[in-house]
Amino acid sequence: MNTNPIYLALDLPRLDAAEALARKVKDHVGGLKLGLEFFCAHGHHGVHEIAKIGLPLFLDLKLHDIPNTVAGAMQAIHVLEPAIVTVHASGGRAMMEDAKAAAGEHCKVVAVTVLTSLDDGDLAATGVGGSAHDQAMRLADLAHSAGLDGIVCSGQEVAAVHRQWKDGFFIVPGLRPAEGRHGDQKRTVTPRQARDGGASVLVIGRPISRAEDPAAAARAIEATL
Repeated sequence: MNTNPIYLALDLPRLDAAEALARKVKDHVGGLKLGLEFFCAHGHHGVHEIAKIGLPLFLDLKLHDIPNTVAGAMQAIHVLEPAIVTVHASGGRAMMEDAKAAAGEHCKVVAVTVLTSLDDGDLAATGVGGSAHDQAMRLADLAHSAGLDGIVCSGQEVAAVHRQWKDGFFIVPGLRPAEGRHGDQKRTVTPRQARDGGASVLVIGRPISRAEDPAAAARAIEATL
């Protein structure tokens, strides 16, 4: 992995725009995150094109299905050689075990705990008792016991998870610089707070992608770490 922990979320609908943005910031980020929107729009071809930029790729697909289906999906993306792929921890232990077993040798499989767009009230509405923090901790334990490499969690949970799982690989999205807007994220921290808490990868999208000068924005965030 690149030593720069910042991964730019390249969730743009047009491939040419995504490529142009990635090339602008490639010297100031450690990797590129391609999410569901990008993958559904551009598929394997789009991933191959972004791979030419030469940075590690994080396929944030959040796979969640029966174990056999998720294992088949993991095998189908071997050819893309992702550095990181996400699955949903709520898919259960067997699904996570099969996902890890089916992943490429150099691919980290990381479980999404509680989406950063959800808060306690949202979880209660889906039948989950307790706080978002409690649920994230429960799912982190499950992912650890299933043999995954790490988890995705909000910056508010990463320090507590890191204390329990010393050698885990932790991805924190929903980050906003101190002066930034929160948008649709409900549980946010700054990149520096997340890094201090033990985050391995900091996923940052709009604060870089929508800046007038994306490269300068990426450099400014890196300077705070």
